[in-house]
Amino acid sequence: MQNKLIRYGNCVICKLQFDKENQQMAYFTFAGLEQTGIVEHFFSTRYGGVSSDYLSSLNFSVIQGDTKENVMQNFTRAAAHMGMTCNDIVCTQQTHTTNIRKVTSSDKGKGVVCERDYTDVDGLITKESGIVLAAFYADCVPLFIVDPVNRAIGLAHSGWRGTVGKIGKVMLEKMSIEYGTKPEDVRVAIAPSICQACYEVSADVALAFTDIFAKDDIKAKEYLARYQQDITQREIDNCLMYHKENDKYQLNLWYANFRVFRDAGVPDKQIEVTDVCTCCNPELLFSHRASKGKRGNLGAFLMLK
Repeated sequence: MQNKLIRYGNCVICKLQFDKENQQMAYFTFAGLEQTGIVEHFFSTRYGGVSSDYLSSLNFSVIQGDTKENVMQNFTRAAAHMGMTCNDIVCTQQTHTTNIRKVTSSDKGKGVVCERDYTDVDGLITKESGIVLAAFYADCVPLFIVDPVNRAIGLAHSGWRGTVGKIGKVMLEKMSIEYGTKPEDVRVAIAPSICQACYEVSADVALAFTDIFAKDDIKAKEYLARYQQDITQREIDNCLMYHKENDKYQLNLWYANFRVFRDAGVPDKQIEVTDVCTCCNPELLFSHRASKGKRGNLGAFLMLK
């Protein structure tokens, strides 16, 4: 089997001849995570599964009306892509918390082939090889952490509540306690999710962010320099959010999560940030906002080799 690499934003989509029926599975990977040499990972798109209609085709949830058989087949394909089975996957149980669970081999299969014995878990960490961490999205922000020094990994789901709660920092702190992880050693990836132009929020949500994230022109400029050369003061001022006439705000979850990791001590060059929006690309990615709630779930998968 051969991968065909296709540039999409600052990520790479790898299209793979997947199974005996020659199904095509398109997915995102991050160079910084691959360069550690210790993990397998990907962030899914809609392509490569068996679900149909508005769930077409690689959907990882039964909540929106898919069958268990379809979802199980989709999990089977995702696991096989990493050389594993559904028995090796461990899933989050997402409720927009900042709770992080340490995963061991005794958790294998939970959320796919057997029931989870935990609730309210939006992040998973482990240092055991052969465990596939899995979390799910349809606009919220996927956060990958790889610690190549201590051979430890973390995966989290960060919506606006998780971002205000700095779940990325919470996960780093949990990895530090459990595995000795240091922020300066890790590689981070912030995967496809909703962009600032598409993410309108109310004044109370905006206030929560201004209370947590003090204005920092230097960090805003560092972030913007990833995408453009000439940066205006107005762009710096609007980097986290900007106010609209209808008393709504446009919020930048990518930058906010970048700030969380930078403020926690992760070097700028070790944080990869997507420029691919779920809401702008509904043909490629599931988006709650773009579909007005009629959608499937994307999956992020991370495993130590």
